[in-house]
Amino acid sequence: MKLFFSYLFFFTILLTACKSTEKPVATEIKKETGYQGQPKSPVVPTVDKPVQKQWKGNWAFNDSTTFFTNDFEGARLNGVAYDGNDHYTIWITAENTPINVSPWYAFKVWTKKPREITVKLAYQDSRSRYFPKISADGIHFKAIDSTAFKGINMGESDFGIKAAPEFAEITVAIGENPIWISAQELYTSTTVKSWIDSLAAKPFISTYEIGKSKENRPMQLLEINENKKSKKALMIISRQHPPEVTGFLAMKSFIETISSNSEQAKNFRKVHTVFVVPLMNPDGVDNGHWRHNMGGIDLNRDWQNFNQPETKSVRDFLKEKDEEGYEFVFGADFHSTWDDIYYPLDTAATGAKGKIIFDWIESISKRLPQKATNVRPSKTLSPTMVSRTYFFVNHGMPAIVFELGDNTPRPFLKEKGKVAAEELMRLLNSN
Repeated sequence: MKLFFSYLFFFTILLTACKSTEKPVATEIKKETGYQGQPKSPVVPTVDKPVQKQWKGNWAFNDSTTFFTNDFEGARLNGVAYDGNDHYTIWITAENTPINVSPWYAFKVWTKKPREITVKLAYQDSRSRYFPKISADGIHFKAIDSTAFKGINMGESDFGIKAAPEFAEITVAIGENPIWISAQELYTSTTVKSWIDSLAAKPFISTYEIGKSKENRPMQLLEINENKKSKKALMIISRQHPPEVTGFLAMKSFIETISSNSEQAKNFRKVHTVFVVPLMNPDGVDNGHWRHNMGGIDLNRDWQNFNQPETKSVRDFLKEKDEEGYEFVFGADFHSTWDDIYYPLDTAATGAKGKIIFDWIESISKRLPQKATNVRPSKTLSPTMVSRTYFFVNHGMPAIVFELGDNTPRPFLKEKGKVAAEELMRLLNSN
């Protein structure tokens, strides 16, 4: 079973999507298939906790002919040791503890003497969750070849972090030009800002700052609207948790579809305004954090007390829009986890107002039957704590946490974001 899972965990999802055996019921999910989701989130304090910033610089080995560095946005590398025979061990530690097991890593390596080396990934109180990605330019990434990866000490479970290897070894050819090795593709604040600016070149899209992060990075917002008199609105956020890149990629496709030149999108934008905060945790992303912001806090636990500046920025923005007369008709928070799953609020808690979320899930599932639809509704409205619940309780918007799998194939992520946008526009346009 361990050998089977070691292959399944890292590669099967990359090659194919699972077949769905059931379709969701509109307002009640009686049985789920595949990934069953995470347990209920505990209530935790969100006042600042100390954060250990990683030392930034270069490590030199073999008479200063081979180098590692973490001196770039999004890097995570806390130590390197040379073990002999072209074998290196690197240590990856979290920004603080306790913390969700999302061990992010990203580093560059190069040498004056081109050759093949083996790098062992070792973690602080965690296991090897993310299958390595490699890049020659820091922009275009692909999963490392499976023959170059070796899991060490596989876990005892069939799924999740307890099934992942304790360590991992990767074998790569290095030369004089640095190569990037990372847990997921790098989408730092600089990269995201470039994407925002490219969209804002369209006449119906504007971008502005709604606040500052703990380290004074701007909280950038996109506003998509073709009719300034329209008061129906959507609120979309992403990357509360830095390593959750697949959620960002689906959100990116979702927003690009709403911003497209299709007749459906044009008609939608005449009636609806879309507000987007694509990067909720710019400090965590740029510092290579596993989970938290620079206050040492999981932002998606701070939608009750608002002790962190990032959540405060969105809270104050939404209050301002309420005062301006906007009616929020949909909210989504894009995340990543072990496999694709939806976390809506149950209609037992929301009443008929929340039914559109289930209609939306069902319509996506009909168009994408090749991927199992996993849905885990929540009936809890207090404490608000997480964004989805806050959006509904305080602003009356049907809302959802939309999670994408760590290893969901990237073309499918793009397609799912596109289909999700098209189906939402269809449902809201029909209303």
